[in-house]
Amino acid sequence: MKRRARLRLPDFAAGPAPRRTPVGRATFRAGQAPRLNKKFRLNIDVQTSRTFAPFLRRHLLKAHAILNPPLREMSLVLVGDAVMRRLHKEYMDIDGPTDVLTFPIDENARGQTISGEVFVCVPEAKRQAKERGTPLAAEVLLYSLHGMLHLCGFDDRTESDFRRMHRTEDKILTRLGVGAVFQMGN
Repeated sequence: MKRRARLRLPDFAAGPAPRRTPVGRATFRAGQAPRLNKKFRLNIDVQTSRTFAPFLRRHLLKAHAILNPPLREMSLVLVGDAVMRRLHKEYMDIDGPTDVLTFPIDENARGQTISGEVFVCVPEAKRQAKERGTPLAAEVLLYSLHGMLHLCGFDDRTESDFRRMHRTEDKILTRLGVGAVFQMGN
């Protein structure tokens, strides 16, 4: 197993790994409840907006069960603009905040991510939710799920990958009872 240094605020030791192709397809069967994977550990570090933690935990655990990926541990960090701006500059060399950044940490022997961290900028979610007319909690969940999908091998760099990834997000969010958040805003 390949091991990378674990990211922790304020000491960032590792950069993002190259994105991989999806390791599997999520199946969306109406009427079937996903079985939660007891081997998946979700840590939520709330530096802003504590009220989202239970909502995010409940929905991300179910989303993981729907996807059933090799991913066994994910840390979700909810941050403000200043931290996200610093991360965005340090790891992507882009000034200003962004919505979500994903950092794979550990891989299995097949090169699939089994552990990673997702940073979500809550103020950016607030701005986008207002602009798109979506509920703030759903927007934060969308960003969190987006990061999880990146850890599961999804990419959004090409137009076809972008459409596929966002279609998958909306299918999962619909199955979770939240609705098609990305589609709603576009």
